[in-house]
Amino acid sequence: MVTKRQVRISDSYIEAFCIKLGRNNLIGLIGKKGYIMCGYLDLKTADKFEEIGVKITGVSTIDEALKSKVHSLSHKAGKAGIFKGQPIKDVIKIIA
Repeated sequence: MVTKRQVRISDSYIEAFCIKLGRNNLIGLIGKKGYIMCGYLDLKTADKFEEIGVKITGVSTIDEALKSKVHSLSHKAGKAGIFKGQPIKDVIKIIA
């Protein structure tokens, strides 16, 4: 099952999705400049493609993802001003 919706944070919009994979969910928040994903994200790949990638953990819904904080990030995400522990709602303003 796939759930997809548009999310607005202040004046910023992103696409959010949740894909049921076995017992767990794949959660993603996608902006024009980068993306936020659950523990399924491989940051080495984000670095390889020089993308702004942010990993969050311990979430199983889109709403939980929006309330989470940065667990880890790609090199380019750090250059964009994103940091470990930063609230995801602040990250969305950067990647939207």
